[in-house]
Amino acid sequence: MSMNLGPLFEPFELHNLKLRNRVAMAPMTRNFSPGGVPGENVEAYYRRRAEAGVGLIITEGTTVNHPAANGYPNVPAFHGADALQGWKNVVDAVHEAGGTIFPQLWHVGAVRKEGTPPDPSVPGYSPSGLFAPGKPSGKAMTKDDIDDVVTAFADAAQDAKALGFDGVEIHGAHGYLLDQFLWEGTNQREDEYGGSLQNRLRFVVEIVEAVRHRVGPDFPIMLRFSQWKQQDYDAKLVNSPEELEAFLKPLAEAGVDIFHASTRRFWEPEFEGSDLNLAGWTQKLTGKPTMSVGSVGLTEDFISGTFASKQEAVEKAGIDELVARMTNHEFELIAVGRALLQDPEWLTKVKEGRLNEVESFAKKSLAELY
Repeated sequence: MSMNLGPLFEPFELHNLKLRNRVAMAPMTRNFSPGGVPGENVEAYYRRRAEAGVGLIITEGTTVNHPAANGYPNVPAFHGADALQGWKNVVDAVHEAGGTIFPQLWHVGAVRKEGTPPDPSVPGYSPSGLFAPGKPSGKAMTKDDIDDVVTAFADAAQDAKALGFDGVEIHGAHGYLLDQFLWEGTNQREDEYGGSLQNRLRFVVEIVEAVRHRVGPDFPIMLRFSQWKQQDYDAKLVNSPEELEAFLKPLAEAGVDIFHASTRRFWEPEFEGSDLNLAGWTQKLTGKPTMSVGSVGLTEDFISGTFASKQEAVEKAGIDELVARMTNHEFELIAVGRALLQDPEWLTKVKEGRLNEVESFAKKSLAELY
């Protein structure tokens, strides 16, 4: 018998975007694109999730056309004829299966180390030449460098629209380049891109504005942001609802349609005195639809490998908690990561009440494309 999953399977519409349900596949780096070109295995990987009913697929991070954008081997590019043709094949496959798809546009910043493809001699780029507070890495960006990266994101978004993607996600989270500008710990600039929160926002705002200019008013732009960083899981961009509102308002005005608020566990409250998570606060403060994410359907913490208790995992990571929050309109969309990485039919099995058939995530699965 099917479960009563309420809002998870309601359609969602925004501009020209029409989703058959509220469940998205979260972006997850897979490292299966030699030379930066997604092949038939990548195409089949995304097709399987669309065939199994996922409403929106957000691709793994794809690098914009800048020499320092990539930080890992075999990550797909979002530039060049071969890579774009590979993504065109992915788009067509997902659409044939009834799904919709956004590329995640990405620049890793100071996470990049010399020796990384495609040009091993290129260092990481960042606002102040810092990987983390007090940890130098790579080079501090000039104004020309900033302009080049803004253009690279705009070019990629324009290409995404031309290829038939249904929108784009800009990766502004987890301690990568855009987040390095936002985070005071890595942004020590003394020009108009550093100092106050509004100045630290300037680079990301310019990217959003440039993307909006290229794609027009009705092509959805999603921005992924986070408090936590891979460099510091306890880091904070803002510490109160008032600060969060000041952070979000310029981004919304620049053209963000959907905020993808990345947290490690979707059920955790963001500020004292309220049960709202980061996506919930974002939706309340902006009036924009938000996507939540974080350990949906998992029984282990994806970073540390363990929750405070297995009981907490069962109770909080479960579908009932998710449905309750979405029924209360805390957020409009939910992204599912490792549960869908492990089991392409996860959503179908959940919908049909076949929870005993759901495959538990295993880290060894990161070495394969199911």
